[in-house]
Amino acid sequence: MNYHPDCILLVGHGSREESGNVEIREFVAQWRARQPRWRIEVCFIEFAPPSLHDGLIAAAQGARRVLVLPLILNAAGHVKMEIPEAIEHARAHCPGTEFLYGPHLTACDPILAILKRRLRRAMNALDMPDPTTTGVILLGRGSSDRAANGDMAKMARWLQEAGDHELVDLAFTGITFPRLERVVQRQALIGMRQIVVLPYYLYTGTLMQRIHRQVEHLRAQYPQIRFAASTHFGFEDEIFALLEQRVADLQAGTPDSRLPCDGCSYREIAHDLGHGHSHEHTHQHAHQHAPA
Repeated sequence: MNYHPDCILLVGHGSREESGNVEIREFVAQWRARQPRWRIEVCFIEFAPPSLHDGLIAAAQGARRVLVLPLILNAAGHVKMEIPEAIEHARAHCPGTEFLYGPHLTACDPILAILKRRLRRAMNALDMPDPTTTGVILLGRGSSDRAANGDMAKMARWLQEAGDHELVDLAFTGITFPRLERVVQRQALIGMRQIVVLPYYLYTGTLMQRIHRQVEHLRAQYPQIRFAASTHFGFEDEIFALLEQRVADLQAGTPDSRLPCDGCSYREIAHDLGHGHSHEHTHQHAHQHAPA
């Protein structure tokens, strides 16, 4: 077995639609090509092998440290509960290996750059690329975690401030509201002549397929409005660069390079409500809390 000081474990969500899992594996193959000296592995939270538990145990073999990186845009239960709990179990099974947990991708300027680029392309595809008469809808998964939904709201606001569009709305495909159809109805009522739908998704899957069907139905329902819809993010350079920065920060021990402490609070509350496995955990390194 070849020894690597660090193993980078990328954690994808996983999809019932195998094409989405294939895309994540292809992303990993491209990242390995970018960083041929790194040992990069992948696992999935659900729907695809290897599982999160199996991926953590396998990554620890022959590694002094495992750098766990969620390939996830917004932090909700998976990021705040399931991955940390799986890391705890892996620490118990692999006491000779250090596990470091980096942040999810988050709302940040690199993600904003992807959205701005996709919005420009969508506008160029329209007959009348006038931002004053074109509504924009940022469409994401939705969560029961208000902070995760708040990150999407932040991205919508940043997108509006970065351009000339007077209307950048937020919609969700599930869990919370408003839904795409209701937001389109509102934009139609105030006179938007064109609407751009920007999916806030990393990879394809059943939800992306549903979004494309929804947009086709909306085109038939609102023939007076021209629609343009972008695709999921896929293999954007900004995603690779963000993950590479996460690796560098973890290796350097940069402050704030790990999951914030509020993840622990989230898990405590969820456990009290009967969710999750246990909050009895020991961190490899103690949290550093700022004075109140």
